[in-house]
Amino acid sequence: MKIQIKSSEVSKAIIKEQSYLRTTTVKQVRTSVLPERKDPLPEVGRSFLGYASFQVGELLKSKEQLLVLSLRTSDGGKVVGTIEVSIVKMGEIEDGEADHITADVQGQKCALVCECTAPESVNGKDNLPFLKAVLKNPVCKLYRFPTSDNKWMRIREQMSESILSFHIPKELISLHIKEDLCRNQELKELGELSPHWDNLRKNVLTHCDQMVNMYQDILTELSKETGSSFKSSSSKGEKTLEFVPVNLHLQRMHVHSPHLKDALYDVITVGAPAAHFQGFKNGGLRKLLHRFEMERRNTGYQFIYYSPENTAKAKEVLSNINQLQPLIATHADLLLNSASQHSPDSLKNSLKMLSEKTELFVHAFKDQLVRSALLALYTARPGGVLKKPPSPKNSTEESCPQDPPPLMKRQDSIPHHSDYDEEEWDRVWASVGKSLNCIIAMVDKLIERDGGGEGSDGGSKDGEKDPSLVDPIITHPREDWYEQLYPLILTLKDCMGEVVNRAKQSLTFVLLQELAYSLPQCLMLTLRRDIVFSQALAGLVCGFIIKLHTSLHDPGFLQQLHTVGLIVQYEGLLSTYSDEIGMLEDMAVGISDLKKVAFKIIEAKSNDVLPVITGRREHYVVEVKLPARMFEALPLQIKEGQLLHVCPVLFNVGINEQQTLAERFGDVSLQESINQENFELLKEYYMTFMEKMPPDYISHFQEQNDLKGLLENLHQNIQAKKRKNVEIMWLAATICRKLNGIRFTCCKSAKDRTSMSVTLEQCSILRDEHQLHKDFFIRALDCMRSRQTQGALNESDDPETGCLTDNKPTSRHFYPVALLLVSSHLLVVWLILSLALLLAKYQ
Repeated sequence: MKIQIKSSEVSKAIIKEQSYLRTTTVKQVRTSVLPERKDPLPEVGRSFLGYASFQVGELLKSKEQLLVLSLRTSDGGKVVGTIEVSIVKMGEIEDGEADHITADVQGQKCALVCECTAPESVNGKDNLPFLKAVLKNPVCKLYRFPTSDNKWMRIREQMSESILSFHIPKELISLHIKEDLCRNQELKELGELSPHWDNLRKNVLTHCDQMVNMYQDILTELSKETGSSFKSSSSKGEKTLEFVPVNLHLQRMHVHSPHLKDALYDVITVGAPAAHFQGFKNGGLRKLLHRFEMERRNTGYQFIYYSPENTAKAKEVLSNINQLQPLIATHADLLLNSASQHSPDSLKNSLKMLSEKTELFVHAFKDQLVRSALLALYTARPGGVLKKPPSPKNSTEESCPQDPPPLMKRQDSIPHHSDYDEEEWDRVWASVGKSLNCIIAMVDKLIERDGGGEGSDGGSKDGEKDPSLVDPIITHPREDWYEQLYPLILTLKDCMGEVVNRAKQSLTFVLLQELAYSLPQCLMLTLRRDIVFSQALAGLVCGFIIKLHTSLHDPGFLQQLHTVGLIVQYEGLLSTYSDEIGMLEDMAVGISDLKKVAFKIIEAKSNDVLPVITGRREHYVVEVKLPARMFEALPLQIKEGQLLHVCPVLFNVGINEQQTLAERFGDVSLQESINQENFELLKEYYMTFMEKMPPDYISHFQEQNDLKGLLENLHQNIQAKKRKNVEIMWLAATICRKLNGIRFTCCKSAKDRTSMSVTLEQCSILRDEHQLHKDFFIRALDCMRSRQTQGALNESDDPETGCLTDNKPTSRHFYPVALLLVSSHLLVVWLILSLALLLAKYQ
């Protein structure tokens, strides 16, 4: 049940004006809707005409559910009239009003009421606790607009902050600190190096320790942050808030239509992920990373070039080693425990788990990168002689052969040493597989001699076992099983330890190569990329959780989620001029890096439902917690922990006056290349979607518009080279909504351009999807874009910090803005005059 305040000329409100106000045109009356409280009501929402305040409880207690309030002047003095307040249910049609909608088009006004409430329920379900834990401080507005068939539609617009603005960066920074400390320790344990490489290592460790200390200081400062749950644009240049996204909010429109089904439309609005404190003097990440790689390729002999793919692979293998080694050791101990208990079934299960993990462990080292890294490390050792690995300690190894894989070619960039035995590495990691085969053979032998696992006392099932088969293993089964497996387990651990030691050192040397080339530049690029990624990830996690909440009861969406993943479409409004070029370059890399993110839905074990981030750079897993009753409703694949992937795409169209300068005097190739690259990604997702989703589900998406046709139209507009082609944004947004995707709208600070785009999109949806009356499109747009119903802004009513009196943020989407586009002819005249004034000044 919603509350609608009726005012004159809007909805039959009764306002009795005093004589001195009769000449004033009364358009709207601003009132205050406040919760029950004992203290005096604050002076909020007053207009130039007057104000009337009441408590919601007073209206609900009224039998007629109608209040008649006194309308007082702004200074709280004289009573200048009365105003009626009544309750109106969302979606109902008031008798007699529909006939008067088009009677006087010029005189019609859009009914509008402000309110503050909690996130609403979806599809009739109760409010979900985990969504409330993510969103806070909602700011809502209610509208009522006429439809083309003379009915009323009601719209509830809500903007909410997200506490993930600070939570995700803190999680991510903690993860980076842990990863960097581990890397620094591995660098220290690299072993003896030649003087040249030892000095480089010391230098790297010094700089890396400084970076870790800086991350720890930033994390400490973020932990002290209280108050607002989002970062305003005025703080985007603060060093301690670098990792926090700017103005991260949910903009939701809930449409209650008289004939059509109620619908929700969500857009996440956020400032473009960019490193504002670092600045854009030398460009953004896209340019800086390309320049850095080109310079690394041209390095001298003292450095060995490893591509970004190779360094990422090295980090992946190191991560696998750190995860698999303790798992193998644990399963090996479980196998020994099963042997000591003389339990054949438990022995088989433990052996199965040990075999699976060991095979993954061996497979991780079948890579040319590890082999070449070993040779590179050999060249950096003072002696240049590698010790032979110890032979397996069990005599049964001869009966457990395993052929080594064929030799691979070395990287051309790595020098060859004739005294280096390349086959030795094959023998080292192949010994792990041989040791496992010996353990498997011994377990099979023990179970077979025990009667095939049918009993635990050594006898056969029917008691007719041949006495000649009885041997000492039956006399002391517990001790003999354990004693015969223990040497093989010890050999496996020894061989695995040798492999881990060599592989970790060689791959750590690869990372040393990456850092040693250009320490300040490399670490600053890492810092910049971490900052941009943190901002992008906070928005993505927020969008994913909200999308999961709204579509949790849609089986088709859940199937799409674990089958093909989610499309995440970013609408960029940055210009390709001045500093915004660097921002766009940062944003493009940050959004592209989101491909490294996977989501995993787990059951919440406590009231803490905030997401948790695990993994490392290049591979992150975000664990989203759901209450038990909601978790049980998920498909089996998701409940079993299947990783859920996203496909991020970015389409940018500059729309402000700076873009006019870029198109006339600058370069728009960056925007064109970004749009073209991301169109290919979107097309690839579409092809996967059409291939893997069921035909009946696909037909649901093509009832109104053909997805293929929309894609072709989008491709044509990207190729058209048209100035400020906003059709690209509209088509991309439409495709995203039809593919059940997550929508983002971004500009520099997520205020002016973002608010104009979101409100235009909302009104266009009302017109195209919900039959908004054609004569009310512009009026509805103006209504949504007005920040207050009446009166000028107070100094305290900052669009980001909110009104100081009620401690609530004011929606930046209601922020009044000047026209974004100016005439190109006037702009040229202005430039000429400005140039003339500058010349005259300096003469």
